[in-house]
Order: sequence, then C-alpha cells, then structure tokens
Amino acid sequence: MKNKRTKEIAVNNNRRRFLKVSGLAFAGASLMMACSNDDDFTPENPDPNPNPNPNVFDLGSGNLGILNYAYALEQLEAAFYAKVRQGMYYEATSGAERQLLDDVYYHEAIHREFFKTAISSVASADQVLPELTFDFSSVDFNSRSVVLATSVALEDTGVAAYNGAGQLINVSDDAGKAYLGLAGKIVSVEARHASAFRDLVNPGSMDFAGDDILVNLGGTGKAYDKATLPADILAAVSNLGFITTPFTANNLPTS
Repeated sequence: MKNKRTKEIAVNNNRRRFLKVSGLAFAGASLMMACSNDDDFTPENPDPNPNPNPNVFDLGSGNLGILNYAYALEQLEAAFYAKVRQGMYYEATSGAERQLLDDVYYHEAIHREFFKTAISSVASADQVLPELTFDFSSVDFNSRSVVLATSVALEDTGVAAYNGAGQLINVSDDAGKAYLGLAGKIVSVEARHASAFRDLVNPGSMDFAGDDILVNLGGTGKAYDKATLPADILAAVSNLGFITTPFTANNLPTS
C-alpha cells in the first residue's frame, strides 16, 4: 500500500508539473504569436453590418469574429469551473477527481486570457468582446451528477464549436495560419476534458468517445467529432441561459 501511495503521489506531482510548465509555455508562445503578427491582422468588415442594435456588441466578421466567438465560449467555461470550485461537490471530493476539476479550470482560464490578449493586441478596444456576466443559479453545484453532466455538455459543445469554426478561419496570411494551428491545439485539450468527464460519469465504458458525439464521414463509421457552425453553437449556449450579457453574431457565417 505504501509503495502504491508513493507512486500515486509521484504521478500526480509529475502531472501538475507538466501542466504548469506546458500551460506557461502555451501562454507565452501564444502571446508572442499575437504580438508578432500584429501587422498581418486585417479583419474583413470590422464594423458590423448589418447591426440592428448598435448598443449590443457584435462579434464581428472574419478572423476577428472567430476570435471573439472563441473568447465568449472560453469565458463561459472558465466562469463555470470557477463556480464548481466554490461548491460542496468540489469541497467533498478529493484525489484525482478534484485534481481534474482544478486542471480543467486552469486550462480554461489560460484559454480565456489568451484570447483576450490576442484580440487586444491586434484590434481596437471597441472590437474586443467585453467581459461577460453569467447566471448559474440553475446549476446545483453541490450535486456531483449535475456538475459532471453540465461539464460534459459544455466540453462536448466546445469541441464541436472549435471544429466548426476552424474551417471559417482565413489562412491567407501567417496570422490566420497561426490561429488555425492554435485552435487545433485547444480543441484537442477540450476533447480530453470531455473524455475525462464522460469517464467519471460512466467509468470503464466506451462513453469517453460515445456514438452520441461522433459522426460518420464518407463511410468511416462514427469515428469523428462533430463540427458545428457558430450560429448553432450560440443557439445551444443561449438555451442554457448561463450568459446574461447580450451580444450578437450577425457577421459570422451561418452555413
């Protein structure tokens, strides 16, 4: 038992060290990329048109719109896991399960801050999505089953959102290519989150990559994650009722 416990501590310490180092490296590389490509950033139609309500922020068009879109989703996820860590479920859990909740929170916070800094580095202040406000009163943060089910829903949505947005990124310049590469890295992290939470809900099953989240492409069978366009993702997120700050996405592709 002692050897097993020592090994477990060593594994957890190594994992935390890796996450800390990789998180800092990711943030540093991302910030350098954002600043170094400032001159390459040329958002198409930066002023929303049409914009039926000028008092409501519009995400914008082109790569700017996609970055703001991702920033909105990361704000939502980071805010949700911050609330999770304040609830009784989090307080009552320990070990690997609690470490997962911590890891996911820090990942989402890093993603949120990356997008905020990246957009701010290449766009004017009025083109950056403001900090959103949230209402999680419908979520019972004392319930393990509710928290895990909501986490699965958010992470599955995140994977589908990045997959759907990737095809919309303009890669005609170095900045666009960098954004696409980073989106690919982030979606792989989101997919790992989803798999981990799904395994907690149904341990030892195939649900970590269940048929409910996979699609058949060209006769491959259900082998690929879904790719969902921003309009459908934002509609699904809106139905959750978590985001209370209004914004629009009038200039993002709908098909």
